[in-house]
Amino acid sequence: MSISVEKYVPEGRNTMSQSITVIVLTFNEEKHIERCIKSLQKFARDIVIVDSFSTDRTKEIAESLGARFYQNKWVNYSSQLNWGITKVPITTDWTMRWDADEYATDELADEINAKIGTLPPAIKGVYLKRRVYFMGRWIKRGGYYPTILLRIWRTGHGLCEERWMDEHIKLTDGDTVLFDKDFIDENLNHLTWWIAKHNSYANREAVDLFNIKYNLLASDEAEALTLDSQEKGKRKLKENFYSRLPLFLRALIYWKYRYFLKLGFLDGVPGLIWHFLQGFWYRFLVDAKIYQVERYAKDRGVSVKEAIREVLGIEL
Repeated sequence: MSISVEKYVPEGRNTMSQSITVIVLTFNEEKHIERCIKSLQKFARDIVIVDSFSTDRTKEIAESLGARFYQNKWVNYSSQLNWGITKVPITTDWTMRWDADEYATDELADEINAKIGTLPPAIKGVYLKRRVYFMGRWIKRGGYYPTILLRIWRTGHGLCEERWMDEHIKLTDGDTVLFDKDFIDENLNHLTWWIAKHNSYANREAVDLFNIKYNLLASDEAEALTLDSQEKGKRKLKENFYSRLPLFLRALIYWKYRYFLKLGFLDGVPGLIWHFLQGFWYRFLVDAKIYQVERYAKDRGVSVKEAIREVLGIEL
């Protein structure tokens, strides 16, 4: 682990950088990390990489661009992000969360530079709008744009919810504001990688749904007031409606809702692939894992927690 707290401006860094530290979680992100860091340098004073022991050139590229580089063992997204928030020295006024396959548009960088320093003290968090690209296509429909996420908060006023999936930043106090411009989520890996990644996500999603059903874990979720209406609506639908529908049928219903009612079919062939795989296949896979865990627990007379450990390899 390399640790440095010196403040300097690498060559090419925007000298008007705002008092923002960005935490980026990485694992083998050599395809994305340069694009990511260079977009953040347009407004951020400090960029921190929290890496889960990459074996590619992620560290070399990140440090060559002036980022601070740390390594920590991966458990789940929220624990890794909270490790960065609480263990890494942060001296800026604002903290920001970011994924390595995301990048800021020039318009968003300009908006952050223009607005962040003028926000009143009562504002403790900033929501941003995410635009997803898949196979080179902007996924505009299917209820996927805009996805509004709290990404910036005053340092010391935010932590990540301890959830296995769909985790959000929770604020300790204060109000929030929504900025106008977008950031981009565009993963450059091939479909085989995407499928493997979503197989891993399916384990986390299954644990999250098990927790809704059986209350396996201590609750540590953001208060309703720290979630915008989009986040609150999605969570209520998941907990009060989707989680109560029959296994497998709910995946089909959700896909039809996204692809037909929310006009996902207008996103072309990449949209067909995206909405089918992400909206149906992925959720069908989650349900298959849930079915297998519950059957394993019943057949062997063990608890669901024990079955999750044996079937999914996750220790709760």
